[in-house]
Formats: sequence, structure tokens, C-alpha cells
Amino acid sequence: MHKIVFILFFLSLTGMNAQNNLLAENYFEQGEYEKALTLYTQLYKKNKYFNYFKAIVASHQQLEEYKEAEKLLKGRLNIKIIPQLYVELGYNYSLQENDSLATINYNKAILFVKESEKFNYGRSIGESFERYSLLDKAIETYLTAMDVFPDTDYSYQLARLYGEQGNLEKMFDSYLVLIKKKRSYQGVAQQNFSLYISEDPAEEANILLRKVLLQKLQKQSDVLYNELLSWLFIQQKEYKKAFTQEKAIYKRMGNNDMSGIADIAYFATNDDDDENAILIVNFVIDNASTPKEKIEGYQQLMKIKLKTASKKEYPKIKKSYEDLFNEFGSGKETHQLQLDYNYFLGFQNNEKDLAVSNLKSFSKQPLSQYQEARIKMLLADILVFDEKFNQALIYYSQIQHEVKGNLLAQEARFKVAKTSYFNFDFAWAQLQLDVLKKSATQLIANDAMQLSLLIKDNSIEDSTQTALKQFARADLLTFQKKETEAISVLKNLLENHKGEKIEDEALLKLGELYETKGEYEKAAESYLALIQFYNEDILADDAHYRLAKLYETKLNQPQKAKEYYELLIFNFVDSIYFVEARKKYRMLRGDEIE
Repeated sequence: MHKIVFILFFLSLTGMNAQNNLLAENYFEQGEYEKALTLYTQLYKKNKYFNYFKAIVASHQQLEEYKEAEKLLKGRLNIKIIPQLYVELGYNYSLQENDSLATINYNKAILFVKESEKFNYGRSIGESFERYSLLDKAIETYLTAMDVFPDTDYSYQLARLYGEQGNLEKMFDSYLVLIKKKRSYQGVAQQNFSLYISEDPAEEANILLRKVLLQKLQKQSDVLYNELLSWLFIQQKEYKKAFTQEKAIYKRMGNNDMSGIADIAYFATNDDDDENAILIVNFVIDNASTPKEKIEGYQQLMKIKLKTASKKEYPKIKKSYEDLFNEFGSGKETHQLQLDYNYFLGFQNNEKDLAVSNLKSFSKQPLSQYQEARIKMLLADILVFDEKFNQALIYYSQIQHEVKGNLLAQEARFKVAKTSYFNFDFAWAQLQLDVLKKSATQLIANDAMQLSLLIKDNSIEDSTQTALKQFARADLLTFQKKETEAISVLKNLLENHKGEKIEDEALLKLGELYETKGEYEKAAESYLALIQFYNEDILADDAHYRLAKLYETKLNQPQKAKEYYELLIFNFVDSIYFVEARKKYRMLRGDEIE
């Protein structure tokens, strides 16, 4: 019984101390230093915790009672030498502008690191210096500790400190020392490099990183440096140079792994650097060690050719696909290649019936459930494209049941909603969207939310949903790549439904369609109209960003681009475009991007 009473008493005492500690911290943060000092003094009398002692010293310093703080620090050092207290004492002198005594005590702390053979004080003293932003002293401490204890590595701390000082060359070098010893830090290092480098190879940070890497590579041939050079060239969108580094890695490793090379081909394709993308993909095809790699290479090559082909070249594209199927077969090994081919037939070559027939035939082969679902998805998409909505809905529903729980099932449900929307069955579309908003991945949930808002907002004022039906029709025509017809529908909508909620959606859509057709002045007019009449609405940030990007990349009006990026970052701080807009604005203003 006595034991239980003691435990309860001890627990209540511990809880009281914790509460007082939080209260003292709060007083200190709020600038009520006298109250904080009183509480910390009481706590320290009960428990001689070192943190309480440091808090008492800090409270005296905030109250400018430096002599009292000095007395406490010296008194504690007389009882027991704690090396980091020399940093605290030195800092106390610096607060009194007594730099000579401050330096003497800082050097005493570093001397402990240098002369201690049994215990490494490097981290504790280095962190003490860092706490007071004494970066030079912190760096000296870590370097000294690494000399005395060669097995200890403070490269990460040094890299961070050099970065804070703006000494980029030493920062890069320290990170390289770190990842040379611990490859697991490569991702962390690259993330930190990204804070300093930009897409511009002429930027100082880019030049310095390249210089440091090349110096390392000249001293010691290590694929690590090739990997990092490749990464740097990718950031700079210099894909041919990145390819050179990846080829060196491929030849050096001798393991037939071309994933790094394939990645560069993918990046180059996405950035419309088709010439280099084709060069890289052809290397993958020529050096592929397995039929699978060769097929993947051809698949990428056909995508690039299709992207740049005119309609006159479509027969040649079709023949190239047929030649590939003659060489590699039409089984599951060429599953993705066949999907790409039938997408081309259905959506670009105006051979929807042939694509549907091919896909139905392909689906009868022995395939995985996922592969079969992918075929049905494309089949349904082509049927929607052909306005055979009911048939498409059957396939989308089958996918939901066959790959339940898979991302593909969520995508199929969203397409059920979109197809119902195209078919003016807004109630059924809304039902699907309500489910997706709660359970889907972020991307699908966002798309579902946007479509749901469009339907709801434009069903309240107009019970006949006339304007919404016109907008859905324009949406379908856009999906069918009938941009001219879609523009005509939207212009009619805007003429007959002025001032209605759907007007901002229609203006944004109209701008996007004009961009697709290369009519950039008309696109700008649409975005400007949206900004003028709906600047407080949910799509205003989209209009600002699209307009700024249009001025920057298509209309060659950098000043206007800067103006609209600036309006976005000052008026739409919660926008998904905020970070990119700020970066673009600073670049157009001529700032160094950090």
C-alpha cells in the first residue's frame, strides 16, 4: 500500500514538473523572461537537469543580466568541466561586445576536441556553435574532430554549414565526400543540390557542381560521379550530355542495365527534345540484351515518331507497327505496343472499327487480369470517342469489378461519371463522383471534385441544364479532337448565357482550345475576360497562370508575363501554381533562384 502511494505521489510530481516546464517555455517564447527565470530556477532546484541550467542562463541573458549569467557558467565549470559551456561563456562575452574574451573561450572549447583522445566532443561543441550561428567555429570544430577521430564523419554537417555560408564549392565537395562513404545519402544530396542549381548551365552553382564532379572523376573513375553528372545534365535539360554519362556507366558496369539510358529518353521525349530522344532510343534498341528491352525501345520510338508525324505520314506509321508485330508477335509480350497501336488507329487514324475489332480479339488471348482490364479501358475510351456511350459504360463497369481495389478501378469509375456527363445523365455522373471524392487517390479525387462542382453549380440556377449540356458537348468535342466545333459551341454558350455561373468555365475552356489551335492572341483574350469579370472566382488563378505562361512562351512578352505571375503570387497564395509562378517571376525579374 505504501509503495502504491509513493508511486502515485511520484507520478503526480513528475506531471507537475512537466507542466511547469511547458509553462516556463511558453513564458520564454512570449518574452516574459522574469517569469520564465522564476519557474526554471524552481525546476532546477528540484532536478539538476542541464537543460534547466541553460534555460536559466538564457533568461538572464535576455534580461541583459550578463554578469549573473557569467557567474552561473563559471560556477558550473568550477564544479565540472563541460566543454560546451565554454561556448556558452564565450557567447555571453560576445553579448557584452567583449570579442577577445569570447574568442578565448571559443578556442578553449575547440581545444577540448583537439586534445581529447577518449571522447569525441565534436558533435556537442559543433552544435553549440551552430545554435548561435557561429558557422566558422562550428566548421573548425567538425574538421578538428574528423582529424582527431578519422572514423567520424561530419561531412553532412559541413555541407549544410558551407551552404549557409554561400561557399557552394566546399558544400558540393562535402556532400560528395559524404555520399562516397554512404551511398544512401545520394538522394538527400541531390535534393539539397536542387536548392542551388537551376535549368541554366551558366548559373554559378551549376558551373561549380560540374567543376567539382569533373575534378573528382579525373582523380578517381567512379560511376557515382557519372551518375551525378548525368543528374545535373538532366536538370539542365542537356539530354545528349546526360546520355554520354549514362553510356559510360553502362559500359563500366557491364550488367546490361539500360534503365538509366531509357529514363533519359523518356525525359527528352517529354521535353520535346525529339532529336536526342530518337538517338537515345536507337541506342537502347541496338544494345538491348532481351526481346523485352527491344520491344520497349521500339514502343518509345513509335511514340516519338507519332508525336511529330503529320497525317500524311500515318500510313508509314501504321506500316511500322505492323512490321513490329510481324517481328515480335501479337501476344502478351507486345501488350503495351498493341495498346499504343490501337490508340493510334482509334483516336488519330480514323479507324475506330478496326481498333475495336483488334482489341476485342486481343482480349480473348491468355492475359493477366490487369492486362485484360487495360484493353477494356482503351476499348471503352474509343467507344466514348465514337459516342457509343452505353457500350462504353458496360466495359467501364466490368473493369471496376474485375480489378477491384486497383487504381484502374477508380479510373474506370471516374470515366463512368465522365461518360454519363457527356451523355447528359448528370444525376448518375454525380452519384459516381460523390463516391470518388471520398475514396479515390488525390489526383482522381481532385478531378472528381472539379466535375462535381461544375455539375452542381450549373444545375441550381438552370433546372433545364441547357448551358451545362452545351458545355458538356464542347467537352466531348474536345475529347474527339474537334476543336473548331467545340469553339463554336462555347462561343454560342457565352453569347446566350451571359452572367451565368458557367461563363468562367467556358472562358477558360475557350482559351485552352485556342491554345491547342495555336491561336494565342485569342487565347489571351479569353483569359483576360475571365480575369476581368471573375477575378474572385475559383478559376482566376488558372487564368492568371495560363495567361502569364502564354505571354512568356508564345507571345514573347516577358514584361506582361512577369506582371501576371506577380499578380498570381500576391493574390492567390493558396494556388497550386504559386511555387512555379514565384520561380518564373524571379527568373523574369533576373533574380538568382535559390
